[in-house]
Amino acid sequence: MIVIKGKTVGTGKPCVCVPVLGREKKEIIEEILELTKRPVDIIEWRVDAFLECLNFNEVRDILQTVAPHLSEKIFLYTFRTKLQGGYGDVTSEQLNDIHDIAAESGVVDLLDLEFFAEEFPIIKILKLQEKGIKIVASHHDFEETPERDVMKMLLERMCTGNADIVKIAVMPKDTDDVLRLLSVTSEFHRENPDTPIISMSMGKLGMISRLGGETFGSCVTFAANKESSAPGQMNMEKVIDIIDFLHGNIEE
Repeated sequence: MIVIKGKTVGTGKPCVCVPVLGREKKEIIEEILELTKRPVDIIEWRVDAFLECLNFNEVRDILQTVAPHLSEKIFLYTFRTKLQGGYGDVTSEQLNDIHDIAAESGVVDLLDLEFFAEEFPIIKILKLQEKGIKIVASHHDFEETPERDVMKMLLERMCTGNADIVKIAVMPKDTDDVLRLLSVTSEFHRENPDTPIISMSMGKLGMISRLGGETFGSCVTFAANKESSAPGQMNMEKVIDIIDFLHGNIEE
């Protein structure tokens, strides 16, 4: 369980996270400010979608501009590479700089790190954590849902790699794939109660995994505002209503 800005991540009602994928500086700032007024728990800035993501002064300026408005919202900073389904195509040195900007900004609460794309992920996680930032170690598979043992291995490696939160997103080909992901999520949650997990089965087949987190142990669900960041993301208003409804009935 992690508490950030009075919000609990890791137990109880899943947090609703909404990604911002604007291409231009103005639209990024406007959407983040809009979301600060909405009933979402986490705002994710997908930095890789920003056309000037390698203009580090512009990245810093966006962070400084939105900072005064984020006192009540958890802020997740993500640079998703093309290999993991994003827009980003950068060198490892550039990616290090992009991550360092976030860690040194004093604005970012959570940073998404593509664990298996890093040469020395544990060392990098520790360095970023020393700067006061919490790490979501992530892995995405847009082709398939790995076998049960493989998913467990991926989660365990991220967990033992000192991540604050682990995340896995996979693509199902049938309902058995969805059930396998949910089963692995539940088992990991039971066996590693001190490490929150985010999991999702993508696409239309996997939509149920985005809504049933409280039952199976996934602590964050992603929902769309202007644009979805992955297949199967639903409208944020609808997701918030469903999550609230399910949570109310579970508590009863």
